[in-house]
Amino acid sequence: MPHLRPFVSAVVRPIPITTRDERIAELDRAGHNPFNIRGEKVSIDLLSDSGTGAVSTDQQAWAQRADERYAGADSWYRFRDAVRDLVPHEHVLPVHQGRAAERVLFGCLLGPGDISLSNMHFDTTRANVERLGAEARDLPSPELFDLSSPAPFKGDIDVEAVQAVLDGPEGPRVKQIVVTITNNGGGGQPVSMANLERISAVAREHRVPLVLDAARFAENAWLVTRRDPGYQDWSPRAVARKAFEFADAVVASLKKDGLSHEGAFIAVHDPELADRCEADVIATEGFRTYGGLTGHTLEQLAQGLREVLDPHYLADREHEAASLAERLQAAGIETLRPTGLHAVYVNASPLLPHLQPKHLPDHALTCALYREGGVRAAGGGLFLSTFDENNEMVTPPPFELVRLALPRRVYDHSHMEYVADVLAEIAKNPERVPGYRLTHNPAVLRHFRCRAEPIMP
Repeated sequence: MPHLRPFVSAVVRPIPITTRDERIAELDRAGHNPFNIRGEKVSIDLLSDSGTGAVSTDQQAWAQRADERYAGADSWYRFRDAVRDLVPHEHVLPVHQGRAAERVLFGCLLGPGDISLSNMHFDTTRANVERLGAEARDLPSPELFDLSSPAPFKGDIDVEAVQAVLDGPEGPRVKQIVVTITNNGGGGQPVSMANLERISAVAREHRVPLVLDAARFAENAWLVTRRDPGYQDWSPRAVARKAFEFADAVVASLKKDGLSHEGAFIAVHDPELADRCEADVIATEGFRTYGGLTGHTLEQLAQGLREVLDPHYLADREHEAASLAERLQAAGIETLRPTGLHAVYVNASPLLPHLQPKHLPDHALTCALYREGGVRAAGGGLFLSTFDENNEMVTPPPFELVRLALPRRVYDHSHMEYVADVLAEIAKNPERVPGYRLTHNPAVLRHFRCRAEPIMP
């Protein structure tokens, strides 16, 4: 049966078309950092799936009914009810985006010398832990490091490793366990329900709060129904609800599976913790019934939370990612397997074998992708590496992956074919891709703010 996308475009925006010379000049101006490239110079933007999707006509229609009153607006109650339809936590607080939710909740749970354990802290999550003087320690499933294995749930947390830390001398320092679904830092791989159940039991045994970072809760739920025979007859909504039941607290950026350009929430059971979080939200984000969001956004989010669990939408999302991965693999380009939903991850090391880790192969590939085709993406190696005071690499990353993040309901199959064709052309003459060295290396969130220059190794 041919694949049919379950929506059509209602509003369109022109794509910038640039020349190779223009892109070379823009790369130079941007310090060879994709985050510094002006949007008007990007043809296909796969830098992030956060806040970059297209809203539906129903979301726009609800937004027209927005109630913008400061406190207790009708739009807040519709948003709260949409969250509570999924999340069984009594206390719900809106905030403007996911990193704000992390800042508020972690600030109430962590202090200097504490430890946060996770299947993998993503960039801003780690920054929000470390800014409190705490340690962010990743304990992913060992299966994650075999990029080509078909293991269905590589996003799992290593429960045995968590148990060992909690039972050891550092156990009293562990003040939270964060499980990210899907595991963004680990290639968008899903977390199994069995893993959530086990880590929940361990956390409660040791009285450590289990925090669910649920930015992509719907995509995780869909992959559970597709990969776990015990859940193949469950709806994505039912799986998502069960996943939330395992957590003591939830932070969720709704710029992903809220299908919105803005917004997030914190949800907790403990009334004392909720009170402390609420005080911080009021002081820094906005009153507890809007959290820095307009009624317009609250209405779009409430509708987005209904639409995102539509099986037809999620099946299309899976098809979009799988088709791109298959086209790349047919061109001899290795990708992380099995393919998730929010992104396709290209393994830069075998594609650019002439570049050593110190030459930043994933960063080199992202620059080549933009230079040759106007496609913007992001590498993860800079985030996962350490450097000395001379910007020389000390600890290489565990893998050199380039994330092709897929904005929701934006690009069609022809756009993904173009991306694959650009990468296939690069793969024909990979030795022409130069390596890179850092010329500006910020201590915090390096990949967002660094500058680099090309070198021929």
